[in-house]
Amino acid sequence: MREFSVNSLLIIPAAAVGLTLLYASMLDIRERRVPFRTWYPMLAIGLPFTVLFYALLIGEKGLVAALPLLIFSAFFSLVFFLFARFRLFGGADAWALIFLTVLVPLFPVVPILGVPPFPFLPLTALVNAVIVNLFTPIGILIFNLRNGNQAPFPYLLLGFPVEGDRISESYGFVMEEITAEGETLNRRFVGIGESLLDMVRGKGRVYTLDMRRRPDEYTRERELYKRAGRVWISYGVPFIVPIMFGFVSALIVGDFIFALLKIVMGG
Repeated sequence: MREFSVNSLLIIPAAAVGLTLLYASMLDIRERRVPFRTWYPMLAIGLPFTVLFYALLIGEKGLVAALPLLIFSAFFSLVFFLFARFRLFGGADAWALIFLTVLVPLFPVVPILGVPPFPFLPLTALVNAVIVNLFTPIGILIFNLRNGNQAPFPYLLLGFPVEGDRISESYGFVMEEITAEGETLNRRFVGIGESLLDMVRGKGRVYTLDMRRRPDEYTRERELYKRAGRVWISYGVPFIVPIMFGFVSALIVGDFIFALLKIVMGG
């Protein structure tokens, strides 16, 4: 267990990351923004221990032991940055994953389910976060079915209708395109593939929080949504919340996919 005597130096960075993710999650839920200064205490506390971890790892096993870890950390950080650049992640989500990757690259302790064959903690945290996030559409589907909300099936998993005259009080992206021709309203659900392309291209999707912060820029949309009565929006749970649960579950429990594979294979 000599390896984990070195890895135990990452306990302090892991604690700093976990507490900061909890605080950032509360900020994101309440205000839908996480100031960059939120990460400063975590970096100040955790980074010296991470640097010491790499120094001892190189001292014990040579650069060959640390180099793959550094390469993986740089690669994943770049991927997370590009996800934010192309608007597939929010900025706070990307920084959370980047800093998590930099500060806690390996498991500081052995989780309940054991260390997975690929012991890169940020990957396990991300996979666990995605799995946790998969339960959200199921809950939304149940909500829509119980309330008799009708829409094409994929949208029943992704959002719900809100009152158009109070749409800015909710959080989410508008899932419908609504136009007017005289007294006639035309409306359609924006295709999921079309929405993803719009995100990558940086084309404007109507975000309810923007309508609240800059109402003068959305006068036309607010009038259309008011006339429409009820408008479908996507659910607005920030991904940083699943990231927090994914990270904590990875530290304490382990890799959900690895555990499932062990069960399936009878291991």
